Order: sequence, then structure tokens, then C-alpha cells
Amino acid sequence: MMQREHFVLIRGLLREARHWGEFTGNLQQQFSDAVISTPDIRGNGRLHQLTSPKTIAGMTEALRQQIDTTQPLRLIALSMGGMIAMDWMTRYPHEVATVVLINTSARPLSPFYHRLRWTIYPQVLKMITHSAAQREADILNLTSNRHQHDSKLLGSWQQWRQQNPVSTASARNQFLAALKFSIAAKPQQPILVVTSQADRLVDYRCSLKLAQTWQTGYVQHESAGHDLPLDEPEWLAEIIRKWVDQKI
Repeated sequence: MMQREHFVLIRGLLREARHWGEFTGNLQQQFSDAVISTPDIRGNGRLHQLTSPKTIAGMTEALRQQIDTTQPLRLIALSMGGMIAMDWMTRYPHEVATVVLINTSARPLSPFYHRLRWTIYPQVLKMITHSAAQREADILNLTSNRHQHDSKLLGSWQQWRQQNPVSTASARNQFLAALKFSIAAKPQQPILVVTSQADRLVDYRCSLKLAQTWQTGYVQHESAGHDLPLDEPEWLAEIIRKWVDQKI
């Protein structure tokens, strides 16, 4: 009996499974027989009562405990989630078949002022003093170019934050883990790097450098924001389908 493809979707800083939004459904339409898992990083979402690990490797280990790794996985990972995917595929190559990296970065390939655009430093610092509800508005404004004024979406995000608050310790651990993460070995699995040229949080050149260094597949969207699955869910699902079918 043929095994069903298993996609694992990994989000980034302070985000949870529900933040994948419509993309999960769009991906399921493209891969109707596939299993799609959306685990939460420890400290986020359903696991908000736990404290996030202090390293990307620690996050990888915590995620692996949630997933059936008896058959090779297809990882789709955004931002800090991409760092977890890179770590996972490098340290446990037999568990990972393919990886799609979306708007991610890593030392030493990109400078810190590309990994977090220097132009938004003032906004990020202001967020520290804002209320939880206002921080969700700040995050939406920074990460989306399509839904900045979507009050219904913002209301959902604020409700999720209230339901599953991320502790100060978990937020700090996630931020520092992402800041310190670096890569050494080049993974051997097929990789598709997808980026948004109009990303206002992370410079798209981080993704471009990653693709050039590892000689991977590379696709660039011209106008979407950092949260590409939010801004262009249907487009992203189609791109992944074409790549899996080796049409791009």
C-alpha cells in the first residue's frame, strides 16, 4: 500500500497553528490525499503553558515528539520555523524528504540588519511597551501587505493571543534562539526557497543568498509581505504543487 504524503507546517516567532489560516486548506486542495500536520512550537498556541526551548535545536526536538517520523516528511516552514526545518533536515536527514523555506534567514550567510531590517528597529522596540492586543496589531502591520486593515482578522489574532498567551520567558527564548541560529553543513534533500521581495520584516536577500549558496529552487513573490502564506495562500500552495511535480 502506497504511503500518503505527510506535510508538517512550522510557524515562526510567537505564532501558532491557527495563523496558517487559509493556506492549510489550499495545500490540502493541491494534495488531496496528503496528511497535513500543524504542530505548535512549545510555548505557543496549544502549548503556551510550557516554556519555549532556548535553542532552535531544542525546538526541533520538541516538535519531533509531536510528529510520526516513521516515514519521510515534507516540511513547510516560515521565518523562524525555517530555522527549525534546516536544523531538522541536517541532524535527522532520514526523517525529512523535502523542505520549503519561506522568508527565513540564518547566520553566517546574511548580516543581522538583513535578518531583521534595520528600518523597523524603532517599531520593534515600541512593541515592548504595547499591550498584548496592540502588539497583535503591530505584528499584522509588519508582516502583512494585504491585511493591514483587516479588522476581522486582527480580532481573531487578538482573541487567540488572549486564549493562548505567550509568556515573556518564551518570547525571549524564541527571539534569542532565532538571533543565534547559524548553519554549517549543506542539507542533501531537495529544497525550495520562497520569498517576498516586499517583505518589510526580513530582507528578501536572506532567502536569495540561501538559495544561491545551497543551489536550491527559488521563487520570489513581488508584493506579498513577510507572512506569505497569509497574503498569498493559493499562490503558495500552487507553487509547492508545481515544485513537487518538478514543474519549476
